[in-house]
Amino acid sequence: MASTALNSQIQSLPDNPGVYQYYDKEGKILYVGKAKNLRKRVASYFNKIHDTARTNVMVKKIVTIKHIVVPTETDALLLENNLIKKYQPRYNVLLRDDKSYPWICIKKEPFSRIFSTRRMVKDGSDYYGPYTSFKTVHTILGLIKELYPLRTCNYDLSEKNIENHKFKVCLEYHIGNCKGPCEGFESLEDYQQEVEAIRQILKGNFKESLKDFKKKMNALAAEMHFEEAQKLKEKIEILENYQSRSMVANPKINNIDVFSIVSDEGAAYVNFLQIAHGSIIRSHTLELKKKLDETDEELLELAIVELRERFKLLSREIIVPFPVEVGENVKVTVPQLGDKKQILELSIRNAKFYRMDQLKQMQIVDPDRHTNRIMAQMKKDLRLPVEPRHIECFDNSNIQGTNPVGACVVFKDGKPSKKDYRHFNIKTVVGPDDFASMEEVVYRRYKRLLDENEPLPQLIIIDGGKGQLSSALKSIDALDLRGKIAIVGIAKRLEELFYPGDSVPLYLDKKSETLKVIQYLRNEAHRFGITFHRDKRSKSALNSSMETIPGIGEKTMQTLILHFKSVKRLKLATEKEISEVIGVSKAKKIYDFYNTSVN
Repeated sequence: MASTALNSQIQSLPDNPGVYQYYDKEGKILYVGKAKNLRKRVASYFNKIHDTARTNVMVKKIVTIKHIVVPTETDALLLENNLIKKYQPRYNVLLRDDKSYPWICIKKEPFSRIFSTRRMVKDGSDYYGPYTSFKTVHTILGLIKELYPLRTCNYDLSEKNIENHKFKVCLEYHIGNCKGPCEGFESLEDYQQEVEAIRQILKGNFKESLKDFKKKMNALAAEMHFEEAQKLKEKIEILENYQSRSMVANPKINNIDVFSIVSDEGAAYVNFLQIAHGSIIRSHTLELKKKLDETDEELLELAIVELRERFKLLSREIIVPFPVEVGENVKVTVPQLGDKKQILELSIRNAKFYRMDQLKQMQIVDPDRHTNRIMAQMKKDLRLPVEPRHIECFDNSNIQGTNPVGACVVFKDGKPSKKDYRHFNIKTVVGPDDFASMEEVVYRRYKRLLDENEPLPQLIIIDGGKGQLSSALKSIDALDLRGKIAIVGIAKRLEELFYPGDSVPLYLDKKSETLKVIQYLRNEAHRFGITFHRDKRSKSALNSSMETIPGIGEKTMQTLILHFKSVKRLKLATEKEISEVIGVSKAKKIYDFYNTSVN
């Protein structure tokens, strides 16, 4: 079993793909692993006895768990490989050697060769990948070979060697797999045009090439060569699912540091990714406590200086979400599109997940601090004079004007206080008038609180737009509470917040905790109100279907209807059947009533 400290770390992990890292009490890395679901994978280490003594020993040494979130399992696999190669963790065995995942290389030479390789050589050649599936590599190379007859020999096809007839065509030329550039049967210009088309395929832009491939498949099918056509179909399906680039390993991006920031009222979280030789080799998130009026720009500049000093970073270019001042010798890039933009978004995602982890751990370890933070955030977002520790939300329910009811739900410290929930039967309104119903319910609620000297809320939320808010305000004014309680209306469709006297609504960030609390209140009020309305409507329908029987109360009749399912079945029941439900004396009265009525 994991310790309390480890449990809080595990519970705060996201349900996303990523890489986890285990550290011992001295901060030394023990193990790096990948996961489709980080929380489930890490938790599995601590809820069972493992088959190997090696793993059991490692689990006992774990003190700290760190993680990096990535978009897909493929990215997790590649990132795991990079980190194991860099840190050589004690308990990683499989990936500690020098093996790597394969790339597809377009060699920088006349009449470029195209082949798979595990090694990247800095000679100006282009590398695409890396690929986690050898099947994908073979399929792509097979597709290229089918569409474009290229040379496979390693001859030096310089212009001079070709002119001197130094080479002779081989079997590949005679069987149609090569056009014979070694003897000058194909020009360099034509050959390189085909190579450029292949580059587009490797970048994922292989629409035209796939179209040609499908034509071949259809032609084979038309000629009854179904087995060969099926093989081409399988290759097409693999290629259509193939991802041309990985966000954690891109040879076009080299020796760059990526910084991003996510902040709230109390703290800022700066994520840092170090890219070297096209791969992420380090990820770290720094938490900074915010002081009054500090901007994200100021905090990010501070963090960049701190992290570059701490990790001895010497890169000449950094990627950031907005311009910063970090010295003349560093190029600052704010990407708008492309690979660098994707890497920046990955960094932002890691910062967000780190913040969520910290908040979840805070909620577990220090719930009061978590509540205080949310209350402070709501006060700022909703422009309130005080924190909304006590919030009440109103909703009305009626269907075609029948059985109108009102509901009031109460939240204290951001959580439902169900003992304070209240239902209201509409008394003074006739017909489906939601505005008048809201006016009545709000007036009755706060008239009673004032009469009983009960505490008033700091915030009232009205489920509805301007009309509902105006109706509620009439009651607030009638009770002389204007200015003493903040009141807002929330429109259902666009989540617009309306304030008294302000024609322009407030829109909150869709992911903000303030909006989530308000939506929770609104949904709870709707649930509470509609449940009461249905009960009332069902009771009304039941009463209308029941006849008044002398000596038999409403509760007894409801029990019988629930048992027999309808009045019709009750009328057809025998006296003995009725007595088994409510007793002999009442059963006789009911049986006699219906049988006398029939006669």
